[in-house]
Amino acid sequence: MAYSSGMAGVLIGLALLAFWLFSLFDVITTPEEEVRQSPKAVWLIIVTAVPIVGGVFWMMRGRPKAVVTADPIITGGGAAPKGPDDDPDFLKELERRMRGESDA
Repeated sequence: MAYSSGMAGVLIGLALLAFWLFSLFDVITTPEEEVRQSPKAVWLIIVTAVPIVGGVFWMMRGRPKAVVTADPIITGGGAAPKGPDDDPDFLKELERRMRGESDA
């Protein structure tokens, strides 16, 4: 029994280490102009000095917000793209080439 409770502690420790490393890597790779609330150097110090709590604060307050872009098909920003098999001009050209006709 003692082995299984020790294994749980190891797994939790590894998960916390992975979260801390992810947070640290995320701070390092985020461009300076996209960091929120404080300068990037301050976030780096916070995440390094207070590993788990600093990582949580980084995820909630410092990490850039995701940019959502509108899908042109959904918003009606033009005709839906066609595949080559839906394009009548392409099909006519393909049929002409298969028959061996030239452009003359």
